[in-house]
Amino acid sequence: MKCDNLILYRDDENRSLLKEICSLFKDGKKEDAFRTANRLLTLSDDLGFEGNLWHDHLAWYIANNENSFSTACEMRKDVSGTLPEIALHDMEIFRELISKDIAVLDEKYGTDCFSMLKDYRPCDENGKTFNRRIRDSICDLAVKLADAADAKEMLSRVCDFYGRYGVGKFGLNKAFRIYENDSNGMDILPIKKIAHVSLSDLVGYEEAKQRLRDNTEAFVSGRCANNCLIYGDAGTGKSSAVKGIMNEYYDKGLRLIEVYRHQFKYLNDVVAAIKDRNYRFIIYMDDLSFEDNETEYKYLKALIEGGLERKPDNILIYATSNRRHLIHENFADKLDRRETDDIHESDTVEEKLSLYNRFGVTIYFGRPSPMQFKEIVLALAKRAELKMSDEELLYEANKWELRAGGLSGRTARQFIDYISGTVEK
Repeated sequence: MKCDNLILYRDDENRSLLKEICSLFKDGKKEDAFRTANRLLTLSDDLGFEGNLWHDHLAWYIANNENSFSTACEMRKDVSGTLPEIALHDMEIFRELISKDIAVLDEKYGTDCFSMLKDYRPCDENGKTFNRRIRDSICDLAVKLADAADAKEMLSRVCDFYGRYGVGKFGLNKAFRIYENDSNGMDILPIKKIAHVSLSDLVGYEEAKQRLRDNTEAFVSGRCANNCLIYGDAGTGKSSAVKGIMNEYYDKGLRLIEVYRHQFKYLNDVVAAIKDRNYRFIIYMDDLSFEDNETEYKYLKALIEGGLERKPDNILIYATSNRRHLIHENFADKLDRRETDDIHESDTVEEKLSLYNRFGVTIYFGRPSPMQFKEIVLALAKRAELKMSDEELLYEANKWELRAGGLSGRTARQFIDYISGTVEK
């Protein structure tokens, strides 16, 4: 099979479907044809593809393949040396594959499904895996590869794609999460369902949002930027602000990796996996705090500042917390000590404060005043297109707030969600 002759683009993890289709062009059984058509349709529907699904699959395979050539193109458009010659060898194979008409498989096996996959129209235009920009760019790459005059032109168009969108999971996805694997290691895997939050959705907090935007803008532009701690009262929009930053700066190469506290032991592995990529990564820690007996914060301290290896320029730490001082302190830390207590109490306090001090930017999201709460309610109601009068809306919001336990943006949003579900718009 031709796909077995690939050199750079031998991705065994994603090559099984490609090999199945290549085998069908040579020889196979009718039941194999139906099974392969089902796999192609299922994967394409999950990715949100349309048009010629065979061409889309080849374009996705190329776009998703992290190898020495594709990652070099991601860093710089002009790649010299022998790599382009080897890549051209693989493009000759892809050119032959993309020239094959998948509809002939219907004649070969007496099926009626492959001709429908040549001009597929999905029922869900939003797709399930990629955002619209990436999905459309892969479908567009499929058309460009099919229209290319020769393998050299195909290679040129692939290089343009890598330079513009990147390659592999880091190029084609916004956010990631750490998963522990069976070998006691970790994998960085994409988050498929992303909350489509923008900073404008967060009513108020204009100064806080601008400080966060300024720091992130400097980071993605390659200028000096600081690790950022976003702290304040519960439900005030700290996590939403980070999600908004991720969505706003994704097109400029920003990626976000969410790490939970119990996964801090993998921080060095995460850094090793992303430090040489042509993206700007925010390692995001939500609701960060530590109790007296928890020592995971020491991994974080070493990463931020203090280890022998300098933190790469393409990585920042963003954390949210309800506490300004992230490590729990007792009054005993500052009062007279007992015989069983630490003799060097000042060192103990400094140890607990040192993590907070390593965040160069601290941004406060405080509980809104009653007037600000009303403004948030009215703004959210306007977005939801509710028909209630302002007086009635605010009266009901005040009752809701008393039952919900306090003024916050979260309380306002929950109230609007409740009204939207029970009152006719």
